[in-house]
Amino acid sequence: MAQPVSVDEALSKILADVDPVAAEAVSLYEARGRVLAADLVAKLAQPPFDASSMDGYALRAADIADAPAHLAVIGEAAAGHAFAGTVGRGQAVRIFTGAPLPAGADVVVMQEAARETGGSVTVLEPAPRGANIRRRGYDFDEGQTMLGAGEMLDTRKVMLAAAMNHGTLSVRRRPVVAILPTGDELAEPGAELRAGQIVSSVPAGLSAAIEAWGGKASCLAIARDTRESLATGISGARGADILVTIGGASVGAHDLVQGVLEAAGARMEIIRVAMRPGKPLMSARLGSQRVLSLPGNPVAALVCARLFLKPLLDRMLGRVPNDAVEEVPLASALAANGPRQHYLRARREGGTVTPLGDQDSSLVSVFAAADCLIVHAPCAATHDAGDMVPIIPLDF
Repeated sequence: MAQPVSVDEALSKILADVDPVAAEAVSLYEARGRVLAADLVAKLAQPPFDASSMDGYALRAADIADAPAHLAVIGEAAAGHAFAGTVGRGQAVRIFTGAPLPAGADVVVMQEAARETGGSVTVLEPAPRGANIRRRGYDFDEGQTMLGAGEMLDTRKVMLAAAMNHGTLSVRRRPVVAILPTGDELAEPGAELRAGQIVSSVPAGLSAAIEAWGGKASCLAIARDTRESLATGISGARGADILVTIGGASVGAHDLVQGVLEAAGARMEIIRVAMRPGKPLMSARLGSQRVLSLPGNPVAALVCARLFLKPLLDRMLGRVPNDAVEEVPLASALAANGPRQHYLRARREGGTVTPLGDQDSSLVSVFAAADCLIVHAPCAATHDAGDMVPIIPLDF
């Protein structure tokens, strides 16, 4: 039997020769959660003209240097309605927030510092040139690259793209991930359980994670523990970029996934990984399709998905991952580790991190309570309280 490979070696094999998927155009209103396929350049300056940042009066600073000063009000400018003339000596234009600055004016005096009566305004105090004016390009200039290829578009970035005057965006298509749960013991959530059955919880969590990571999840029917049922499920995943199987990847008499994949033409690359939870993880290539076979234990499956499926999706999306290692002090001592890299479910509180009590990989409730994983290196010595340990946020 092949020896387990390290986590780093497994990840290197899984990501080898992965190219980004094709680009497609989507509406700005459908762009949240998508990954840009190309740099996004501003089509205009923002604001596109010098604009007032206050309700008040647009005038020449020189005319109020010796305020109080009396000026003639010659018109009005509002948002979307520019004043067509030019402000001359001794003149002012009533102006409202967002309105274009009239030609000739070089300052806006806020209305609280002025008194208007009968077609004239008295400005009570001087103001410097440029006061209360948002200059053209104050936010960004035309032609400026504001968002880069590989960035995932969140709410704020979608709004920025709109301000840059883009109605459609070039994004990577969502890689399709087919999810194939396996096992005679599994029942769909919400079903009446027969004796010996358990709820198939992993596909729901995995689907949510895939969507959060920019992919498109496609859940297949549960494959039973027969070669025929597994073969049918694998065949049903044709066309997906990635096939993820759940369970049946160990070495027991009912663990048939490897053999059925090989019979379908898959080339196995990884059989086991020196980690916990998640040792029985497999990776293969089935034609152009990437295959990940995750353990059946729910926590092990989601931990492996975070470590291997997310980076694979990032690579397919051309996404620049934000995976800088964060180190946090331990709140209490941590026992020495064995030969496998351990990912302990933990919580951060008060600037420290604490492993949660029971680390059994079947405990979905403990996983739900965690907000990070402590990475405990193989054969690491005991850590004392206050020692710094690397963590992986559970931010999906």
